[in-house]
Amino acid sequence: MEKIRNYEATFISKTDLEDEEQEALQAKYKNIVTENGGEINNINVWGNKNLAYEIRDCKKGFYTIMDFNSKPDVVKEMDRKFKIDDDVLRHLIIRVQE
Repeated sequence: MEKIRNYEATFISKTDLEDEEQEALQAKYKNIVTENGGEINNINVWGNKNLAYEIRDCKKGFYTIMDFNSKPDVVKEMDRKFKIDDDVLRHLIIRVQE
């Protein structure tokens, strides 16, 4: 039996997405967690910020930070989806120590 752990996922998406598209992108990753038995603790939206360097010809990115509890296999699936999503420029998922 896998233990449920605390994680934080930060992802930077393209700024040219409409508000509805940004919300749909956030909902997509929320659903990955909740549909697999996880729980969302908090979603912190920082919005548009300048990037330290260009990523795929983008000078700005839309930052979203999601705190959640889940099993490790949910994190693997989320990581896989982040990697193939064209709207996500960068992502980082870390395990938060209790």
